[in-house]
Amino acid sequence: MRVEIWTDIACPWCYVGKARFDKALEAFPHRDQVEVVHRSFELDPGRAKGDVQPVIDMLTKKYGMSETQALAGEENLGAQAAAEGLAYRTRDRDHGNTFDMHRLLHFAKEQGRQDELIEILYRANFAEERSVFSEGDERLVELAVAAGLDADAARTVLADPTAYADDVRADEREAAELGANGVPFFVLDRAYGVSGAQPAEVFAQALTRAWGERSPLQLIDEGGAQACGPDGCAVPQS
Repeated sequence: MRVEIWTDIACPWCYVGKARFDKALEAFPHRDQVEVVHRSFELDPGRAKGDVQPVIDMLTKKYGMSETQALAGEENLGAQAAAEGLAYRTRDRDHGNTFDMHRLLHFAKEQGRQDELIEILYRANFAEERSVFSEGDERLVELAVAAGLDADAARTVLADPTAYADDVRADEREAAELGANGVPFFVLDRAYGVSGAQPAEVFAQALTRAWGERSPLQLIDEGGAQACGPDGCAVPQS
């Protein structure tokens, strides 16, 4: 079974939602037969690469809330994260363009290190003091190396703005086609969608349902057809 998860590194509910989904997956009896693929979704695609601002300022300007409301929202998110065992800095984080991180995640997928990288990017953005936005490409290279990727290869990807750009845009188009207008958005075997950072119990129910309702293989066999197997190939008898 395949689970595709559309997320953005700048999305705190994606950070919390991944932890809840991971908890459900860990307890799922068939977890070893579940492939998880992370898909790209930018919450702020129009933001220029060098346009970095404090999260609180972004929230007040983009969503029209007061500073008090923005601070209260961050405190609530911090509590939600803590309940999942996650560290979360409710003050002095910043916000910026995530396109390069998504490109790097597609590169990591090719190298079999996508889950490691997204975990490290989330932690760096939400829990660590250093910024993933204002320190330039070398900060992302450092995080890529921590995820097991080659430093020079990561630099090459980041230096070429076209590298994996089509993959990111394809993910975003697909999200729109599936009706996802927010993240996190989970798609199980292209049959079920789960929107938002649902409780682990909801993800567990979705996994169980999707697994149980997979279409079994329908075998059509009229008999007498030739085929090859472990013991060799059938030879028609004259």
